[in-house]
Amino acid sequence: MTDRHRPDRCPGVLRPWIADDGALVRLRLVGGALTTQQLADLMLISGRFGDGEVHLTRRANLQLRGIDHTEGEPPRLFVEAVAATGLLPSRSHELVRNIMVSSLTGRLGGHVDLRPLAEQLDAGLCADEELAGLSARFLFVLDDGHGDLVDRPLDLGVMAVDATHGQLRVGEHWGEVLPLTAVPDALLDLARRFSHLREREGNGAWHVAELPEAGGSMLSVHHARDLRTQVHALPVPHDTLTQDDGRAVRHVDIPEGRLTHDLATRVLALAGRDIIVTPWRSLLLPDLENP
Repeated sequence: MTDRHRPDRCPGVLRPWIADDGALVRLRLVGGALTTQQLADLMLISGRFGDGEVHLTRRANLQLRGIDHTEGEPPRLFVEAVAATGLLPSRSHELVRNIMVSSLTGRLGGHVDLRPLAEQLDAGLCADEELAGLSARFLFVLDDGHGDLVDRPLDLGVMAVDATHGQLRVGEHWGEVLPLTAVPDALLDLARRFSHLREREGNGAWHVAELPEAGGSMLSVHHARDLRTQVHALPVPHDTLTQDDGRAVRHVDIPEGRLTHDLATRVLALAGRDIIVTPWRSLLLPDLENP
């Protein structure tokens, strides 16, 4: 069991990390999803207030850096500009909206489209005042059965085993198999249980694995891992692939995760309405017409 004597320092828009080149802020994207308009707006915001680039993270989020600040506070106009993009839906919960989802869910492979489930989880998370106290490092991971996130370290999550059921995950432990419709509430209940156990233990845990039994104490019954979760996805090639619906998705490499002005201009010219940031610091441009 780990004792934490201070809060985590993961940045957000309202709580930036102060680096040598200025303030760094992180924008949390549920499942890495954003629109081309939002990305275009962020490039303009970065050009006005920051270093002119948008940076991709390994949790499928975005960062802006080089932002002027006053004693650690970013400019009010900067915060208002970010909020206007729709990418800051909850100021009280911005740091805890850490929800990774299989990048191609609902478009290619996998058992089921987990995007609606992720949105329900995000809404429930933001509506719960207690859960605003989670660590900004606390991570939910939702794998649609594709296996692209099965090896990702997590706090809470689910892996789909068929089109209607998934097996819960609690740290390194596996929970029950239950209907996917019940998963958002189940994950939120587990997050509350984590908060209560952390308070009882008094160790300031950031992660489930820092509780007794590496989080096993959160489970009333331990379950064996379902054999249907024993899948691993190969890396997605940087190429144009055919979605399950016959349309195309283009996987674009972003060197060093740095989206420069010129590269963003090329990406936006290729993209449709939606863009997906992947955990591999690349971009997926889905729902394109096949050539």
